[in-house]
Amino acid sequence: MEYRTLGATGLKVSVLGYGGSALSSFYDGFDEDRGIRAVRQALDLGINLLDTSPFYGFTSAETVLGKSLRGVSRDEYLLSTKVGRYGFEQSDCDYSAKRVSASIDESLARLGVDFVDFIQVHDAEFADIDQLVTETIPALYRARDAGKVRFVGVTGLPIQRFREILDRANVDQIQSYCHCCLNDTALLDLLPPLQERRIAIFNAAPFAMRLLNAGTLPDWHPAPQQLRIKCAEAAQYCAEKGSDLAKIALQYSVSHTEIPTTIVGTANPDRVISYVRHINDTLDTELLSGVLEILEPVHNLTWQTVDA
Repeated sequence: MEYRTLGATGLKVSVLGYGGSALSSFYDGFDEDRGIRAVRQALDLGINLLDTSPFYGFTSAETVLGKSLRGVSRDEYLLSTKVGRYGFEQSDCDYSAKRVSASIDESLARLGVDFVDFIQVHDAEFADIDQLVTETIPALYRARDAGKVRFVGVTGLPIQRFREILDRANVDQIQSYCHCCLNDTALLDLLPPLQERRIAIFNAAPFAMRLLNAGTLPDWHPAPQQLRIKCAEAAQYCAEKGSDLAKIALQYSVSHTEIPTTIVGTANPDRVISYVRHINDTLDTELLSGVLEILEPVHNLTWQTVDA
């Protein structure tokens, strides 16, 4: 496993991180024992970043992750969780200082730890920007001062929301998703200010929430039709070449060395093994070139969760 430095934190992180959203009933057929084995498999293979949220499974994913970590030395992994979003609706979000402070304590109890390495505002585009910079983020830094968290970050989909936050607040880390993958590299445009301030970067959703998995998309996926069509075309192209679009997608995301870690989620221990094999294999640059050519007409064509 390769490790990279997380900005000014100085922490060494595996180039693959484990995403805990899969450890929940959000996905059909979730098996807790298998999910715990997946986490242990990730740790055994050198993955040292574990990312979760009370939103995932409506707190159940944190509980399962906590069970997975019983008996594991605390210095063997970096743990990140989130605050602010607790359900699918806007009304399920609460970014007040009182709620996020209580949320941290609740997460620590479910995870069975005394502190988390990273606490993140979950889906910051749903927060009022004024409340975020004057109330939410300061509350998280008070939790840091209390020894409950080590570093403070924000997550979200719209790149513009990160710019707005960086203009008005200091954070240690950001987590972006669906913006450093085969069809969308908008995160790379944000690198100059992040690197100048040595902010730690997590990249998530290298498969663009299953767009690049060569399977049937779930009904909830927000991708526009032209993007779906081109991704399916890219998947067919890879299949005809005897390869797999998901493999190329993961290799491509990890190949951006300026991005320290890319988070993938699965409750299948065998899939954890395959992901690690993918990143250890040599990237087929000719195949990659063909995929990027197919996706060029829809490059950076995305969707937004809200106008932000």
